[in-house]
Parts: sequence; C-alpha cells; structure tokens
Amino acid sequence: MANGKIGVTTENIFPVIKKFLYSDHEIFLRELVSNAVDATQKIRTLSAFGDFKGELGDLKVSVSIDKEKGTLTVSDHGIGMDAEDIEKYINQIAFSGAEEFLEKYKDTANSIIGHFGLGFYSAFMVADKVEIRSLSYKEGAQAVEWVCDGSPEYSMNPTDKSERGTDIILHIDADNKEFLEQSRIDALLKKYCRFLPVPVVSGKKEEWKDGKMVATDEDNIINSTEPLWTKKPSELTDKDYLEFYHELMPGQEDPMFWIHLNVDYPFTLTGILYFPKVHTNIDLQRNRIQLYSNQVYVTDQVEGVVPEFMTLMQGVIDSPDIPLNVSRSYLQADQQVKKISSYISKKVAEKLDKMFKDDRKGFEQKWPDIKIFIEYGMLTDPKFYDPASKFFLLETVDDKFYTLEEYRSLVESTQTDKNGELIYLYATDKTAQYSYIKGAEDKGYSVLLMDGQLDNHIVGLLESKLEKVRFVRVDSDIPERLIEKEEKAETGLSASQQTMLDLLFRASLPEIKDANFIIGFENMGENGAPATITQNEFMRRMKDMSQLQPGAGFYGQLPDSYQIIINTAQPAVVRVIKETEQEIGADFNPLEKETEEVNERISNSRKEAGDKPADTKEDEARLTELRQKEKELVDAYAAKATLPKQILDLALLRSGLLKGAELDAFIKRSVSLL
Repeated sequence: MANGKIGVTTENIFPVIKKFLYSDHEIFLRELVSNAVDATQKIRTLSAFGDFKGELGDLKVSVSIDKEKGTLTVSDHGIGMDAEDIEKYINQIAFSGAEEFLEKYKDTANSIIGHFGLGFYSAFMVADKVEIRSLSYKEGAQAVEWVCDGSPEYSMNPTDKSERGTDIILHIDADNKEFLEQSRIDALLKKYCRFLPVPVVSGKKEEWKDGKMVATDEDNIINSTEPLWTKKPSELTDKDYLEFYHELMPGQEDPMFWIHLNVDYPFTLTGILYFPKVHTNIDLQRNRIQLYSNQVYVTDQVEGVVPEFMTLMQGVIDSPDIPLNVSRSYLQADQQVKKISSYISKKVAEKLDKMFKDDRKGFEQKWPDIKIFIEYGMLTDPKFYDPASKFFLLETVDDKFYTLEEYRSLVESTQTDKNGELIYLYATDKTAQYSYIKGAEDKGYSVLLMDGQLDNHIVGLLESKLEKVRFVRVDSDIPERLIEKEEKAETGLSASQQTMLDLLFRASLPEIKDANFIIGFENMGENGAPATITQNEFMRRMKDMSQLQPGAGFYGQLPDSYQIIINTAQPAVVRVIKETEQEIGADFNPLEKETEEVNERISNSRKEAGDKPADTKEDEARLTELRQKEKELVDAYAAKATLPKQILDLALLRSGLLKGAELDAFIKRSVSLL
C-alpha cells in the first residue's frame, strides 16, 4: 500500500479545477474519453512499431453508468499504467505523458489527443471521489488501483485486473446527479465525441418490444471513426458531401457548394466548409462551424480561427494545433491560429475564383445567394478584398452581370461627369424606383441593382477602393443632374416669381410626418415631368447605416429630407406660373420689391456699423410684416388653386410618399378634373 500527496505547487488545486479550469462542467466527459482514446491510439502505435507484440483485442472506449452505486466509468483497452506511470503522469499534475510519447513517435504516431496535462483532473468538477484501476501493457506488469477524494491526499495499491487498459471510476457528487442519466451522457458523447477515431460505446442499443424499449446485446456506438473530412476529396462524391452536411445540420436544405480543406504544412488543418442558402436575415446565424482537435469537439465559437465573414458558413474544421482547453483570448493572440485563419480565407477566395472562371454562368446564377458572404468578407477582411474584387459582380436592373473592371469599361464613355468622376447609378428597388430608372435609361445611362442586405456598406467600400468612382442612387436627383456634364439651362423665372412660386408650392404640399421638403426650380425641358422628388444621397446613406450601426443613431432620428424640383419648362408648370402671375402678381410683386429694399437697408446698416451693433429693429419688424403679407396672399390663392396640388401629388405618388387621406384627396381631385 502507498499513500502520498499529489505533486502540486498549490496546497489545494481542486477548488481551482472546479471553478476555473473549464468554463463548463460537462467538459469532464470529453477530457476522460479523449484520454481513453489517446491511450488506445498509443497501443496501436506501439504495436505498429513492434514495441508491443501482444494481441490488441477489441480497441474501444466504453462509458457506463451504475445509478445504484452512483458511479460513471470510462474504460479503455489501451496502453494502461503501472504504479510508476501513475506516479509520473497522475500524481505530478501538468506533466503530460502524451507530450513525451509524441516526442518519441512524432513522425508516425497515431493522433494523440490528451497532451495538456490537466484533463484527467476535470473529473473532480463532478465527482467527490475518483478511482483509477489500470493494467499496463508492459510484460509482467502489476495492476494498480489509485483513489483520491478531491484533496491532495491519495492512496495507491496493487489490485486484480485481467484485461489491459484503464477504468476511470467517478463517484458523482450530490450536485451533479444529472451525469448518472443515460440520456444526458449520450447527448454529451454525441456533442463532443461523435467523430473520435476509436469506437465509443455508451450502453446497449434499444428496441421496442412488448410495448416498451428494452436493451439488446448490441453495443451502442455513438461515433463515426472516419468522418468525411479525414478522407481525400478524390475519394468522395457530391452525395457523400451532402449526406455529411445533413448529418451536421439536420433539417437544412442542400448547401450551394462546399470547400474541402486539407493542409499539413506549415500547420495541420482539415475540414469541410459549406455555403448555405441565405433567404432572409433570420438565416444569418453564426456558430454553425464546429471546431475539432484530432476529431475531438472543442467549440462552435470559432471567431479568430476563421475569418469573421466565414462565421456565416457551416461545417467542420479540425486542427491538432489548437488545444482542447481553448479560450477566446488564446485564439485572438495565437500566431498559429492567425495563420490558419489567413489560410482558410485564401482557400475560400481560390475556390470562388475557380468557380467563376470555370463556369461563369453557373456562378452568376449562384450570385444572389453567395453575394452576402463575399460582401461581408470584403468589408471585414482586407486580405480577402483584393482576390474577391476579381470575381465580385455588379448586377444591373436588366439582370446582367459585370465584374468591376468590365463595368468600368461599359460606362466610362457615357457616365463620366464634367469633373472627371465616373458615376455609378444604382437602384435599391426596381419596382418602387421604376420611373427614376426609366428616366436615367432614357438618357443612355446604365443602372445597377443594389438591393442586398450589405449593399449600403459595400457602396462605401467600393467608393474608397475604386479610383474616381462615385455611387449615386437613381432617385437622388433628376436625370439631368445625376451626372452633371454641362451648365444648367436658365429657369426663366425672375427673383420675385421664384419666391412667389416657392411659397405657392410649399402651401400646396400635403402634411407628411417626419419629412422635410426643399423646393427648387430647374429647366428640364417641356417633355420632362412637371415635378420630381429626390432624396439627398449623403443623408439617406447615413439614415440607412444608422439602422445597422448604433454609433450613427443621430442620423436615424432626423426627419427624411427631400428636394422637390419644379420643371419650369413643362407646360403644366408654365400654366401655373402664368395663372399665378395673373391672379396675385400685381399685389405680390410690390411686396417683394419692398422686401428686397428693406433687406438691402439692413445689410447696409450692418456694414456701416462694423463691429458695433446695428440699429435695424424697425427694418427687421417691417421685413417680418412684409413676409407675412406675402405668405397670406399666396396661401389664400393656393387654397383655391388645384393645379399646383395636382403637380405635387403626382410627384409624391411617383415617389411612394402619397398615402392615406392625402392619397384619397388626390384621387377625388383627379376625378373632378376629368
């Protein structure tokens, strides 16, 4: 019999293990099963090298529950341990047997999982006593039993054990009785151990018999020992990849395509990543990539291991270079992990580029589904932007696709403004913005369709990357001003007429909540629309982005700002100008003339006063009085004039802004005018 203290630098490491070693107590099962698989892989390697000449026997790992005794046992037929091994690898915490073994057999050893030293002690997170019963593979070895109650004190004694291998017996404590339920253990094994390279048995398979489920004699093997990512792509068919996808993601429709990762230098990495179909924002779920280390499940929190944009993908990544007790801070800091992330990004770009070059038509058909992945990648990963810019596609409203280079060549001759800037016109809704699109196309312009969830952001990115290119939404201005190429035509209005018409149309506007309107006048030709409503490009973008970015919330609170452009050459507007001049011009023009004179006096007084306050109270009072009289005069006329209202309502209707009572009033007025 031998008693002793576990070799630790802290007097009692177990409270530390229980609280801080792992974030979740259920991890203990992964650690113990992984160690058992590790021991099994070792005996295989020793046998292959001729260092073990006995029978390997049934190499499996068994997990069994005894509810009466309150124990959970993990058993293997692996390498086993003798007293010396237990002293070296168990009693001296953080000395890893796997590290030593790996060093000796580093070139050909089977996958060794448990090279982290503290895995075994995770058992004390759920058990108040742990027993080890083990028989080493070594010839003439004595079986040994080790018992510890969760303190640094242990006992170790010879025992009887007929089969090579190790049993780890956990006496589950009162707070963790859930781990004595078969369904709970099966669920954990499915989560963490479903792809381990050694068969893992959890109880017996059950079948329905005599009105109830009864156990059979057949082992319930919960894992697939050769998952798809461990095989060569040349050995696999599309059917294999699809079946594996549905095993990983039950209930999902088929993915669009997949990428099989397989690299062994300068790091080891295998895996399969799938591009799922994305129909709505709801589909954009992260944490669909499972991270494994030598086929042991680690986490689905893969930020840092894969580029951020690829967290929208689904699948599996396996790398022994990532430890089991991985943490987010570790992932963010580790240089090897950063290399893995860069490699994955590169492989995805290469795959997409090959798809584009090999089958452009097929790539274009997939574009609506894969566009969000590519745009997210370009926005979040600077290294991805350059390769992606070669196969990134711009789609026009007539369903044609162009690369960035192709589209520049297409529109360079027609859509370069007077300042040498290339203007890319775009729409976000082909139906709602139809008339604006038509107006631009009538001038010979091409219009892009940018209706994706990230297009508002990609527009800003492309403007920063492409030389002398500016994106302008097609409804942000009248067609004649979307791409300025020459000086504007004269409006034909005097200053007095412009003021009078501004007041008239403003008085004729219906009340629209959370909307501000600025009225302007342009000569757009007699065939142009009488009035066009546009929205400022900068303000609209800021409001759109504020919905996605909390920091831009200020813009989201501002009212929508629109400009109404009145076409002074259009016959209906010409008629409004003529009739207004006839009806109120004789009264309005003298008021406007005096207004100009008072304004000039105020300006002169301020100039003469210099730095001293100017005495302009009397003139300012008169100016307010004159403006009020002008407004009252125009308001009275506007109340009975139907044509200005009709012109404005047509423009509002065209822009989707005329609704409710205002729309009803427009319809009734239109009927009366017939």
